[in-house]
Amino acid sequence: MFDGKSILITGGTGSFGRTFARTLLARHQPERVIVYSRDELKQYEMAQEPAFARERAMRFFIGDVRDRERLRQAMRGVDYVVHAAALKHVPVAEYNPMECIKTNVYGGENVIAAALDNDVAGVIALSTDKAANPANLYGASKLASDKLFIAANNLAGRHRTRFAVVRYGNVVGSRGSVLPLFRRLVAEGARTLPITDARMTRFWITLQQGVDFVLSGFARMQGGELFVPKLPSARTVDLAVAVAPELPHEIIGIRPGEKLHEVMCPRDDSRLTLEFADHFVIRPCISFNRPVDYRANPLGETGTEVADGFKYDSGSNPHMLDVPQLRRLIAEVA
Repeated sequence: MFDGKSILITGGTGSFGRTFARTLLARHQPERVIVYSRDELKQYEMAQEPAFARERAMRFFIGDVRDRERLRQAMRGVDYVVHAAALKHVPVAEYNPMECIKTNVYGGENVIAAALDNDVAGVIALSTDKAANPANLYGASKLASDKLFIAANNLAGRHRTRFAVVRYGNVVGSRGSVLPLFRRLVAEGARTLPITDARMTRFWITLQQGVDFVLSGFARMQGGELFVPKLPSARTVDLAVAVAPELPHEIIGIRPGEKLHEVMCPRDDSRLTLEFADHFVIRPCISFNRPVDYRANPLGETGTEVADGFKYDSGSNPHMLDVPQLRRLIAEVA
């Protein structure tokens, strides 16, 4: 579905954006892959990478999601948009709340407006497990963004544009992951590894798995879905043991806005949640001006209602990785 099409990635110089662009070019023949971001150095460095340097389809647009007019210009002739730009660091968002809101909420609104103005076919916004029952500003801002993108399907009117959201957990090895921190501390000769709380758990996904899930979301979406992949969980303590079994742990306490366990399908949304073979779909809580049966998607996959009171969280997830499994997962992204 991406052959001959133009795809724009906001925040495209990040870990996800680079892998998404690389995967598009390897599997499809897009007309254009547009990287939209505000950091000229990262764009320059990305453009020099062998995977992109000689690709005629690659385009690099300097711009901020806070700038609606620049987004409108960048989306001219675009068929699909992946909205990955966000201010993502939990403590940074707590100390800079308005900057977080300007990027994550107002920026999302600008992406929606630009997509509608350019009659883009499909938009998928990346969310986070922290948006479910949020306990920090980052999660709250992403929840607000999720609501904007879901409700945008009612704004589409006669436009062909459809909007959906993908929510998943921590990405193994990404800049926001604790794994690079552990590795750096080990390389620097640290005598202990910092652990916020021995009980803490998180969902884990690799970059490639995240990219593949977003790509499948474009094929599955009808507009209004919140897609949640079925993922393994792990204890942060076990991750530290997998990285450096010889080092003791120093409990440093939970950072501002952190939770012990992350939720991806809240209990309050159980009445809206459908279970598919490898993912969940949380249906919109509002009605659209067109009928949609989310129990069957365009790929012919069918989902079933979950039990009342169902919750999908990292602490009670039956798929919990042990230390050997974590070592194998880490080796995949080394």
